[in-house]
Amino acid sequence: MNRRRVLLGLPFVAAAIDSTASAQEVRKPLRVGFLSVGGSSQAAIGPEPANAAARALLQGLRDLGYRYGSDVVLVGRGGEGHAEHFAALTRELVAANVDVIVVAGPAADAVRRVTSRIPIVMVGGAMDPVEDKLVASLAVPGGNVTGITLQQVDLVGKRLELLRELVPGPAPIAVLWEDTSIGSWRAVRSAAAGHGWQVLPFKTADRAAIAPACASAKAAGAASLLVVSGAILFEHASEVVGAVSANRLPAMYALRVYPDRGGLMSYGADLADLYRRAASFVDRIAKGSSPATMPIEQPTKFELVINMNAAKALGLAIPQALLLRADEVIQ
Repeated sequence: MNRRRVLLGLPFVAAAIDSTASAQEVRKPLRVGFLSVGGSSQAAIGPEPANAAARALLQGLRDLGYRYGSDVVLVGRGGEGHAEHFAALTRELVAANVDVIVVAGPAADAVRRVTSRIPIVMVGGAMDPVEDKLVASLAVPGGNVTGITLQQVDLVGKRLELLRELVPGPAPIAVLWEDTSIGSWRAVRSAAAGHGWQVLPFKTADRAAIAPACASAKAAGAASLLVVSGAILFEHASEVVGAVSANRLPAMYALRVYPDRGGLMSYGADLADLYRRAASFVDRIAKGSSPATMPIEQPTKFELVINMNAAKALGLAIPQALLLRADEVIQ
């Protein structure tokens, strides 16, 4: 009789266990912290945030079945291009009791230094996460950081080649960079040396340095410019494009936000695609996976974008071979 009661009770016990497991699988609503290097905090909150990266992240979560409000909420912070604010903004996210933090690559190290407890999903960045000691390895990160790289450093050589194809000749190439993109600047020096090309570095410490740096590049005899994007340059993309255009320098940019705002040309990973993919990391972490064992992924979608209006303003003829390779031509 006792055995019969036990057997009859097993389905109910199993159901109770399954119910408990499901409840523990994803906390409702999941609180996702979000930290961007640019933009305001106000632009990174709500179900339809103004921040394009935040929108892409939420779209990725919706594609996985998450409903805003009942399943997930976004707790957003924007760095407005000030790297010195990243740590304080991270502390705000920690105090808000978020379950996971999705962070733009240039701010990832600042976030990691603030919390070793909350899982961190890094998206992009101009660094090598292993060399910069964010993770132990790409295959087994080993700590609380995982995510997707932007391969900024790896793509430097390709950007230089495309720029040289557009503006051939012996004149030097100016390079606009900043502290958060120092890894890419090192890669520029190495790639240029391999081709025997002369590069002239112009470092920007803040917004006020952008226009003088571009003017100095022109005065130094540069025939073209490579913009290595970081927190400051990304936040002030329109001002970068304006300063470059004012000095009539054909420029290659790392991200399409620049040609979208009037810049000449960009080659790099599709940021919106990366943030949509970041949603799968958030989902797996919410369901119990550890960032320590989740391999760092790389971009799968790259795009060459050419702005013909910028080319016409410079009186520059884009080679047909380059146009044929472009993923998008802005007219």
